[in-house]
Amino acid sequence: MRVAIDVSPLRQSRAGTARYLRALLPELERLVDVEPLAWGGARKVATVARDVWWYPLALPRRARTADVLHCPSFRGPVFSRVPLVVTVHDVGVLRRPAAFNRWTRVYSRFFVPRVVRAADRVIAVSEFTKRELVDVIGVREERVRVVPNGVGKPFVADGERAQGDYVLAVGTVEPRKNLPRLAEAARVAGVELRIAGARGWGDVRVNGDGVRFLGFVPDEELASLYRGALCFAYPSLYEGFGIPVLEALACGAPVVTSTATAMAEVADGAAVLVDPTDSVAIAAGIEEAIRRRDELAPLGPKRAAAFSWRFAAEATASVYRELA
Repeated sequence: MRVAIDVSPLRQSRAGTARYLRALLPELERLVDVEPLAWGGARKVATVARDVWWYPLALPRRARTADVLHCPSFRGPVFSRVPLVVTVHDVGVLRRPAAFNRWTRVYSRFFVPRVVRAADRVIAVSEFTKRELVDVIGVREERVRVVPNGVGKPFVADGERAQGDYVLAVGTVEPRKNLPRLAEAARVAGVELRIAGARGWGDVRVNGDGVRFLGFVPDEELASLYRGALCFAYPSLYEGFGIPVLEALACGAPVVTSTATAMAEVADGAAVLVDPTDSVAIAAGIEEAIRRRDELAPLGPKRAAAFSWRFAAEATASVYRELA
């Protein structure tokens, strides 16, 4: 079976969908004949050109001889001559449009519902995201398959640990990551906050003492930061999965995350859950996670063991086979 996969996100970023692709593709290549398709670079003009030309016109033409076309995000064609699979990581842009830049809001309002409805099968990365697809876009449940993300090396509990007493946050610096509240919570709890992640869009200000921006961090160093942290804090306002939560659990870090959206589903009792809109509640969660470190640390790897990229690839290939 030959599967055309849009790998354009790998040219745009190292986070989000690109992280999903980098982990999933090597496992998929063991199972199917993958034909990677891509166009353009990382500049803003290329992003717009992809949205208005590559996805609706050029990509379906390039994929016309494949058995299946897989778009790893909701950017894709509204018509395809070959069976179309679309992975949806979240519908935050429709739920919380103010948390996204103007072009993404404009594009998504018009195209996302059409692309998702055009897909023969939709892969949701969590049960939460499946419910959102049904509630927000009106996708029929029988067309959705839940295939969770995975985790693997170097995100394991054994290994080097970064030095210092700090709370770790990981993710692209953008409004929905809720970093100003987290920084305030860290100050209330009296601990240093280290933030690992590239700067995204939006004027996100995290000022004051006790905050250290690390920028983009390679995976080996990131795993060391997870293992060395007093706790990992991820009070995001909206996520369809939350891969950093899973990585932190796998590394044995006590985790503090949001009661909202998908994070409670991913953690499944192995994390401290807090109201992400309340910095005092986040501070209390940080203090609780540090206090319960010996209890929480072994729960994380046990929970993370339920997720792997090999399983994700096998389940994804099963979706292809339904159509081909």
